[in-house]
This record gives sequence, structure tokens and C-alpha cells, in this order.
Amino acid sequence: MSFEFIRKLPTPDEIKEQFPLSSQLQELKKNRDEEIKKVFTGENNKFLVIVGPCSADNEDAVCEYVSRLAKVNEKVKDKLILIPRIYTNKPRTTGEGYKGIVHQPDPEKGTDFLQGLIAMRKMQLHAMDVSGLTAADEMLYPENWGYVSDILSYVAIGARSVEDQQHRLVVSGFDVPAGMKNPTSGDLSVMLNSVYAAQQSHPFIYRGWEVKTEGNPLAHTILRGAVNKHGNSLPNYHYEDLNLLLEKYHERDLVNPACIVDANHNNSGKKFEQQIRIVKEIMHSRKLSNDIHGLVKGVMIESYLEEGCQKIGEHIYGKSITDSCLGWNDTEALLYYLADCE
Repeated sequence: MSFEFIRKLPTPDEIKEQFPLSSQLQELKKNRDEEIKKVFTGENNKFLVIVGPCSADNEDAVCEYVSRLAKVNEKVKDKLILIPRIYTNKPRTTGEGYKGIVHQPDPEKGTDFLQGLIAMRKMQLHAMDVSGLTAADEMLYPENWGYVSDILSYVAIGARSVEDQQHRLVVSGFDVPAGMKNPTSGDLSVMLNSVYAAQQSHPFIYRGWEVKTEGNPLAHTILRGAVNKHGNSLPNYHYEDLNLLLEKYHERDLVNPACIVDANHNNSGKKFEQQIRIVKEIMHSRKLSNDIHGLVKGVMIESYLEEGCQKIGEHIYGKSITDSCLGWNDTEALLYYLADCE
């Protein structure tokens, strides 16, 4: 065997015991989960906005961001449900680049998984405490879910993970909404098959245990654009794309048909400033069609304190070290625009 076993890491229960969720925050999460769940079941007409940095690399900057978000939330909460993006893992298909706070709690010091797991949980708890908002994260590694399972109110499965059996099975055991992104190829059937699998009950092996899940009726789709064989971006947020997705939903035995549209990534061609135009087009499509209005439950926006992105080592506070993001001023204006649309 070529693996070098370096050290045994604490279990999720051990980390949770060291950094517990207070009874007050438990009640906050319970209430938030119920409100968000009702959006996907159709009992709540509020619009979801999953918004925040591409990668949550700095606890102070993230907590300042979510504190600002909380102030906006007070003004729009009768129309919108704001869910901070606090993404602690980043997919890196080549193995290079920043992999997220779990890998690199300090981007310049290299890998330290123990400190990374602690940093991930501490940041999520701190952000919830200062904002009164529960967050979304991407489940890049199913084994890590247990470390934040009592904190998150929304989970995304990325374009490169959505075809993976383990991701689908683990999502089937969630009690919170899980968005399954279309793969980079853009194949809608792959995404919908993933939703179907996640909505079913499954027995499987997880973290050394034989487990059985009940299925997750809140599993749904996320449109994030695609890439063609030449590497060019292909958007899939237009009116015609949303109608096609609706048709595909009707062909399958799925409950709670729902879609979140990711305004960045290949939908914007990674031109972050285009997110504003894209979000406005999505809202226009919802106005044109009651069916699309019922299908599209929200949008996903990459945003941080400062617009654009920086290279590792530049140390610009509140500026993305991965994909470029909208700055705060544009984000705040866009959130008020969305509230006015509802």
C-alpha cells in the first residue's frame, strides 16, 4: 500500500463537542431550516438568494461580510431569504491552487487538516452568531459533512461531483435542501438523475458504518452553465433553458421540482460583473411565465467585500483569492432590486 497514514483526525462528534452549537443557535437553525424548506415545498413564496465569496478563506472578512448581509436582511426579509455562501472546500482538478480552508487554514503555510477542520467549524459558528443567518457550503468531500451537519441550512453538490455515487447517496440522508449542479458538459439528464437518486432511500457504507437513508425530498437542480469541447462557456439560464428544464422535470418522477440559477461560473463566462445582468434576466423570465416562476426558487451570486480577485500573497482584505466576485456596493444594490421584484 502506497498510503502514508500520518495521524488519525478527531471524529465529527469530538470536534462538535469541542466547538458546540449553543441552544440559541440550535433554535435559530431550526427556524431557518423550516422557512427555507417551505420554499422548496411551495408553502413559502419568498425568493432565495445564496450569496457570498467564491471561497471563505478569512474568518474576519467573512464575518464582516455576513454582518453587512444581516443588515440588508432586516430590510428585505419579507420578500427574500438570504443564505450566506461560506464555501470551505474548493475543487481543484489539477491538484494546484487554493483548495479551501479545510486544506489550508493559512493559504501560505500549506496543508494542516486538523487545524483546517477546526477553522471551518469555528468560522461557520462565528458567522452564524454575528449575523443570525445560517449558511450554505459545497460538499466536496462527503466524509467532512459530519463536521458541519448541525450548522448548514443548504448544501451544494458541484459540477464535478454530481455524477459521483457517494455524493448522491450521502445527500439522500440530508434533512436540508441540496442543490445538484449540472455537470460541466451541461447534460441535464445527469443532473436530474442525481436529484432522483438523492430523493430515494439507500443502504450504503459511510465512514465505516453500514447506514440507511430515507431519501431527501428537498434535493433539486442548480443551473451553472456548461463548457463545450473547445472550452467555451455555454450559458443555460435563458428563458428557453428554464422551459426545457421544466419539461425534463415533468418527464421524471420527482417531488418538489425546483431550480436555483448560479449567475457566475459558465453562465457568466466567469465575467463576474455579468451576474447583475443575468440575475435581472432571470427575474424577467419569472415574470413572463408562471411555470418558470414556480420552478426557479432562487439565485446564487458570488460576492465579497471587494470586487474582482487577487493572487495569493497580495493580502487584500475581503477580496477573493479564487474566482472573481461582485463587490459589496453592487451586491447590496442587487439585493434591493431583487426584493423590489418580489
